[in-house]
Amino acid sequence: MKKITTDSGIEIKQVYQPGDNPVTDPEQPGEFPYTRGVQPDMYRGKLWTMRQYAGFSTAEESNKRYHYLLSQGVMGLSVAFDLPTQIGYDSDHALAEGEVGKVGVAIDSLEDMETLFKGIQLEQVSTSMTINATGFILLAFYVALAKKQGADLKKISGTIQNDILKEYAARGTYIYPPKPSMRIITDIFEWCSKELPKWNTISISGYHIREAGSTAVQEIAFTLSNGKAYVQAALAKGLDINVFGKRLSFFFNAHNNLFEEVAKFRAARRMWAQMMKELGATDEKAMMLRFHTQTGGATLTAQQPLNNICRVTIQTLAAVLGGTQSLHTNGYDEALSLPTEEAARIALRTQQIVAFESGAPDTVDPLAGSYFIENLTTEVEQKAWELVHKIDAMGGSVSAIEEGFMQDEIARSAYEYQRNIESGEKIIVGVNKFQVDEINTTPVFKIDDSIRQVQSDKLKVLRNTRNKEQVDASLSAISNAAISGENLMPMVIHAVEQYATLGEISDTLRKVFGEYQ
Repeated sequence: MKKITTDSGIEIKQVYQPGDNPVTDPEQPGEFPYTRGVQPDMYRGKLWTMRQYAGFSTAEESNKRYHYLLSQGVMGLSVAFDLPTQIGYDSDHALAEGEVGKVGVAIDSLEDMETLFKGIQLEQVSTSMTINATGFILLAFYVALAKKQGADLKKISGTIQNDILKEYAARGTYIYPPKPSMRIITDIFEWCSKELPKWNTISISGYHIREAGSTAVQEIAFTLSNGKAYVQAALAKGLDINVFGKRLSFFFNAHNNLFEEVAKFRAARRMWAQMMKELGATDEKAMMLRFHTQTGGATLTAQQPLNNICRVTIQTLAAVLGGTQSLHTNGYDEALSLPTEEAARIALRTQQIVAFESGAPDTVDPLAGSYFIENLTTEVEQKAWELVHKIDAMGGSVSAIEEGFMQDEIARSAYEYQRNIESGEKIIVGVNKFQVDEINTTPVFKIDDSIRQVQSDKLKVLRNTRNKEQVDASLSAISNAAISGENLMPMVIHAVEQYATLGEISDTLRKVFGEYQ
């Protein structure tokens, strides 16, 4: 009989019996270790937050898309930034050429942030920002704008991704070496715990680890190990795990194997609760793994792109049945370009149909007690713990990344996955089976290169009209704080309020911290 396994190498039996169910007395939802969900009533009390990830071109264009999404029923905004913004270069920098506004919105200064959220009251919307190396600067822009709007900072809610370790392991948008990067992250933890208590200070991301080619097991093992490293860094700084632990959030991928993905989410909650308890957490909320999910970009195909609507629907169900707290659904056209308005609307409607028509939210943890799901949850957990213990033996995530362990494991899995597609062992509909001769008529969303000139012209005007002495003094204060070890956030917020640019602040710290090669 043919052996069937998941992409993580877990063998699937032909049939599961009561003896295969490792759960004899399942815990209640909302109770440690939270396998069944972080709230006793889950979606019966409140649906997950429906976010749509958007950001492209200029702040003006992205602002129009945000207003459109809000009018269509989006509950929270999720901002994508262009590559220069992610790696700390202003739009007029030589290295920004060809990339301005392409994979996200270009944000060079507080002026751009003001435009991005024009007509949107920050106190009334939850905003997630996918930004890492420059996360502290974008948070400073957001705080400065909230202050200008007269908002109460104690009510401002949202998330910055702020997860630098996965950048070294999987994605590559880092600036500084690991140790100063970790210092910036713990500065954010410390500052937000006092000034921005409702803000999620980090979204520890398995999404990009999975996009780089990891398995479901590797995704949670590496992500939770990175989470552990952040907690240990915060503890070493003297921060209270029961305070900052409540503001940690996670970001996972949802792929096509519905059951393995549900098991992955359940296992991750159980593992994180155990990890936090061992690290000293005593407050239940500091042990809860709360996470955002995005459907799998790497699973989308350029061939027969409308098939991607079906894939995204399965992935949406996996996230909801797995107990996600918020969700972004990808546009069917994203293997070809940034999503068009129509594709973004269909992606949102997919969430709304699952929420209001499928019955999936009607009971907590609908698949609990399934012999198969309970067995698979335990299998995923056991395999993930094996990897976590291996990373611990190396001295933790930072050492494992420096030694190339995570990168090698991900590369090996990505190679194996691709080999299985090419051999036909793994079928991707429309790619290696059920192909059709087609002329692609899907509308493609294009970003014009002239945006760089628009941004450069704005920067020129800004630099000529702001107070140069105040800007220089504020940049000096950042440099001094970086050297002395003082918390950087107050100085960075002051600098952006003087209209210092993202590139200027990043360069100031490059001179102190150096760059990671």
